[in-house]
Amino acid sequence: MLDAAQKNGYAYPAINITSLATANGALKAFADAKSDGIIQVSTGGGQFASGLNVADAAFGAIVLAEAVHRLAEKYDVLVALHTDHCHPEKVDSFLRPLLDASRARIAEGKGPLFQSHMFDGSVVDLDENMKISAELLKECAELDIILEVEAGCVGGEEDGHDTSGLPAEKLYTTPEDMMQVYETLKPLGRFMFAATFGNVHGAYKPGAVKLKPTILRDGQKAVTDKYGAEAEMDLVFHGGSGSSLDEIRETLDYGVIKMNIDTDTQYAFTRPIVSHICENIESVLKIDGEVGNKKFYDPRSYLKKAEKSLAARLQQACDDLLSTGNTIYGK
Repeated sequence: MLDAAQKNGYAYPAINITSLATANGALKAFADAKSDGIIQVSTGGGQFASGLNVADAAFGAIVLAEAVHRLAEKYDVLVALHTDHCHPEKVDSFLRPLLDASRARIAEGKGPLFQSHMFDGSVVDLDENMKISAELLKECAELDIILEVEAGCVGGEEDGHDTSGLPAEKLYTTPEDMMQVYETLKPLGRFMFAATFGNVHGAYKPGAVKLKPTILRDGQKAVTDKYGAEAEMDLVFHGGSGSSLDEIRETLDYGVIKMNIDTDTQYAFTRPIVSHICENIESVLKIDGEVGNKKFYDPRSYLKKAEKSLAARLQQACDDLLSTGNTIYGK
């Protein structure tokens, strides 16, 4: 999938899921768009999926991944499973159990549970980040798993990790940083690189976020000037929600093959639920001793609308990233 995206100048939307409803919405979007895509689970998403009494991020991620493996059998597109933002303190409790789960599947003659994982070492200095990344990439490569790494920080807040107070320069990866990442990781296995160029998690009014996609261009050039065109890295665009189409398309020219979208799809999922409740308040609630209307408070009545809305927003992302119609399934 990554090779096809690089060769043909498009990228994959990577959507965070937390439930069967959001997973089904993602699969619907990719299938309707005839686009391959990436479905990912964060530590918070995994914890939520495991239920209030279990609250185990790795276990919930395994449950969701196993479900997507089964559901994807019904679709004629390729879907890669990925985990999002695992910080150093959660490697042992989240990432390693998932690697163990993939190891067990491989021993059974199956493929890995997840095709890629993200280690987010942006909270430590780059040398320490690369030390941990190198160790994890060696382990991932043995399991035919890709590792995504990050250098520089994505601003804003996601799943309880808040970088909104960091100085602005931390939001921009330097060419020197990109060179260090390449030289450290290239010999060890396939990796994706979330280089930061002003990206911010969350939703903001136009003009509030100052993206500088040329940072990706300059970093890639530094690497390819030294090591040749084949050294171009697979880059990841975090904080894709709310970005302009021009900014999104520009990053494709610089080697972006994956764009994370979460905030916009969360809103797309929730908006029709709110409308359903507001428009049918007397049917949804048992007001003044009445009995309401089961057809309206049955969760399926509004979750189907939410799934459809999420799928429509994700299909728009496929269009924006030029992955629509480009599935390599069966080729």
